[in-house]
Order: sequence, then C-alpha cells, then structure tokens
Amino acid sequence: MSFTKTTEQDSHYNHLEKMTITEILTNINTEDKTVPLAVEKALPQIEVLVEQIVKKLQLGGRLFYIGAGTSGRLGILDASECPPTFGVSHNVVIGLIAGGDNAIRKAVEFAEDSTTQAWDDLCDYNISDKDVVVGIAASGTTPYVIAGLKKCNQENIITGCITCNHNSPLSKTAQYPIEAIVGPEFVTGSSRMKAGTAQKLILNMISTATMAQLGKVKGNKMVDMQLSNDKLVDRAIRMLSSELNINEQQAKLLLDKHKNVRLAIQNYKNGNQKNQ
Repeated sequence: MSFTKTTEQDSHYNHLEKMTITEILTNINTEDKTVPLAVEKALPQIEVLVEQIVKKLQLGGRLFYIGAGTSGRLGILDASECPPTFGVSHNVVIGLIAGGDNAIRKAVEFAEDSTTQAWDDLCDYNISDKDVVVGIAASGTTPYVIAGLKKCNQENIITGCITCNHNSPLSKTAQYPIEAIVGPEFVTGSSRMKAGTAQKLILNMISTATMAQLGKVKGNKMVDMQLSNDKLVDRAIRMLSSELNINEQQAKLLLDKHKNVRLAIQNYKNGNQKNQ
C-alpha cells in the first residue's frame, strides 16, 4: 500500500509574504474550515478506539498519550484537563512527550528520533496490558511514537493512533488507527496548523466521550469537576441551584459542606439537608 505524506505537500497558496493581513487571515480561515469535515470522516475510527478505552478504564486501566513536538503537547494538554474537568486522578489519563517535560516548552533536538525512549517512558508508569496507549503524530512517521506502539503491541497492550496521513507507518502499527486527512498546510509542512487542530478536536472527543461513558458527566454538567478557583465554585453553585431548584445561598451552603457537586446533589436528594 502506498504512503503519501499529504501533510508535507506544497501549500495551496504562494507568496504569503506579499499577502495583506486580511488575506492571510482569510486564507487560513478558509483552510481551517476543512478540518471538521476531515474529522467527521474519521468518526467510525474514533468510535472503535473509544470503545476500547472505556472497557479498559472501567476495569481500572489507564489511557496514555505519546507524541513529539506539537502532537506530544496536545496529548499532555488533553490529559492535564481531565482531572479538573472530570474529577479523575492524574494517573488515569497521562500524556508523555519525546524529550520529557522540558520538551513541553522548548524543542529537544532529535528526541523524536529515539526508538527506545517511548517504551522507557511508559515503563516509568508501570505500563501493563490493563492500559491503552494512543500515539499522536501528524506525519505518522515519528520514530518515538511508532517504536513505542510496536513494543506495546508485543506486550499485548491495546494501541491506537491519531495521524493526518493515510496508510502511514504509524497507522499500520496501531491496532486502532484514526486518520484525519486535512491535506497541505497553509504554511507548507507546518502541521501545528490544520493537523494540530484536527488532533485537538479528536482528543476532545476521545476524553469527553470516555468520561461521559464512565459516568463523569450528569445531564450535561461537570458534576465531578475540581473546585479549584472562584469561577468554578460559582459555576458549581449555579449547577446546584438549577438541578435542585434551590436558591444560590442554599446551594453555596450545600457546596461548602460537601465540597463536590455530585456529592451535594446525592446528599440533598437523600434527605441530608442540614445547614440549609
């Protein structure tokens, strides 16, 4: 099967330096509009991977994202948002990047070319066949990611991937590949743009669908979110007021007592309404 790296193909636009700001913005926006359509075509692939993730997490497993550069950072971003949004432990969804935490802010030269580091990084977390590992690479050719998934396959660990090229080496390695074919970038080869946007959309889908299936959402509310700032406390008070049909002062007293929206709702409905 042939492999064409469309993420590296020449841009549909030329002489970017001669464009006005309006032209640059308009053309980027035109290209960005194609991304959700590319993701839509990948929905069946996303679904089967999410099904596997949910099964493993229901049994106490974990979800790992591994990637390099922009892809690695996007995985870390999604993983880092799961605890405050859904109230899960930081050990449930874990993002790893080639080059380690230093690479989150600054590129680490040649880190993505290692064929051993990804497995070493996963072993630091005692990876096992209870877990799922999703490799993220726009090109689908990143050695760090491919080698990591190959080793996981050998160890009977479920593997998935998110890439933006068809029939890439990464897609052929992952048991559950996701391919969002976004085509050439506005700036040739700059996969932080459309490819990065597609990856972010897919990561949103994976984590949100998984957490909803695990019961971490009630109705359409984040009832397990961490109350880590005033904005979230205010949101929690409004959620309680709406859900329980009580005024905001009552909701605040309830939240002060239980420190969690879900617990507050459960206790109120069970008749434990002291200090209201």
